[in-house]
Amino acid sequence: MRTSSFPAQKDGVLYLTEGGQETEIMYKFGYDLPHFAMFTLLDDGDAVAAMRGMYERYLDTAARHGFRALMGGLDYRASPDWGALLGLSREGLADMQMRAIDFLRDVARPYEGQVDEILIVGCIGPRGDAYSLNQTITADEAFEYHCEQAQTLRRAEVDLIGAMTFNSVPEAVGVARAAAAVDLPLSLSFTLDHDHRLKSGHSLREAIEAVDGEAGSDRPDFYGINCSHPLEFGPALEPGDWLQRIRSLRPNAVSMEKVQLCQLGHLESGDPQDLGERMGQLAREMPHVDIWGGCCGTWEDHLGEIAANVGRARR
Repeated sequence: MRTSSFPAQKDGVLYLTEGGQETEIMYKFGYDLPHFAMFTLLDDGDAVAAMRGMYERYLDTAARHGFRALMGGLDYRASPDWGALLGLSREGLADMQMRAIDFLRDVARPYEGQVDEILIVGCIGPRGDAYSLNQTITADEAFEYHCEQAQTLRRAEVDLIGAMTFNSVPEAVGVARAAAAVDLPLSLSFTLDHDHRLKSGHSLREAIEAVDGEAGSDRPDFYGINCSHPLEFGPALEPGDWLQRIRSLRPNAVSMEKVQLCQLGHLESGDPQDLGERMGQLAREMPHVDIWGGCCGTWEDHLGEIAANVGRARR
């Protein structure tokens, strides 16, 4: 049973996350990410400098708009199956994840007087491809699998586990139990397709209610949506008490098939102003959401528009 928790919502307090750092580092800076694993760049000095600049611009945006900051994202692929594909031992994978968290803390340190609060997020991705459906994984298997990465994040003393781009209810239940086992707060984000549903066929409401019901006292602290454009997830936000469980929105820059968006060979950034306006409208409609950011195709321009529009809607 989880005893730690993420800070409760508070009037006037808003958080900004990073944008779509994988697509940004690939298509703006030209770095390859084997198996979409960003932590592989930590051994490349030039890539580290590029990543530092990216995160500094995210933090500059948070400071300029008076947001607090959540920093994470390099360790999305730092789980055993992906580590094996990258040729890493279990010990080597844990070491890379610790280095990823250390990198984030190092970048954040100079901003301690500029941003009111900076919290470090350890990121857990699904066991398989986020855009395909693993129809066989059970909650028990997911718990066993994700516990290894969660235990590393416990040692790293992160402030929050961010489970990103999930589409399987059993796997979501398993990762919720894994976070509870190491007593770390958990944000669990689902991704939706063009039919406004998860790849598994669940509606967003069905998925959240199912995970809460099956995980019980181990349920996530809150839910989010990532790697979907507002045109994809907006229709899924049907009224009901369940909607209060959503606290984080991290949209893609455009409405496009997910795999295609990550494999275009260039940065498809859409219209940052339009995206910001859409998120500002959601801020008015969902006053309980306080964590805002971006996903594939977004960078500091999008984050600036989102922060400006959300800030106007809330203040």
